[in-house]
Amino acid sequence: MKDIEETFVAAGAVLKGHFLLASGLHSATYWEKFRVLQFPEHTVPLCAMISERFRESNVDVVAGPTTGGIILAFEVARQLSVRAVYVERASDGGRVFRRGQTITAGERVLIVDDILTAGGSIRNVINIVRTAEGNIIGIGVLVDRSQGDLGLAAPLFACLKVNVETHSPETCPQCATGEPLTQPGGGTT
Repeated sequence: MKDIEETFVAAGAVLKGHFLLASGLHSATYWEKFRVLQFPEHTVPLCAMISERFRESNVDVVAGPTTGGIILAFEVARQLSVRAVYVERASDGGRVFRRGQTITAGERVLIVDDILTAGGSIRNVINIVRTAEGNIIGIGVLVDRSQGDLGLAAPLFACLKVNVETHSPETCPQCATGEPLTQPGGGTT
């Protein structure tokens, strides 16, 4: 696990500041997965960890949410010699299969994603897979920063588990001191 964390740190992927996470929570630490995912020499071994964990699970298809989940779903599927599907954002804020992609009823689905905090993206994928009557056999993520059981639909595997505090905007100590809030990929709020 230490080598994995060192990979993220060496790639400049562990940022310090005051961040608005996709979950709506605030944190003093942000994991910028694309600083790792841009390098195949980092991405392939991380995906191999996920692939090896679920190799004996008879996976039929790997599903991942846009954007980082596309890279992970493709590479994990390649390593397992199965197909990958991608769940994209819908206009209503949810997620959907597009571009002719779907899951057939009964298919054994491995869900992958990059950073797990509150589980919103993964829950969206779970709902879409369940609607298609797919059988969720597992969930694999690069980094689990959730700090607890989120009650997800299947066994969870993380390449790296970290303990990083998150706060609601109302209880955020950095908000209380007036520190500017940064929304990664979106600038300062």
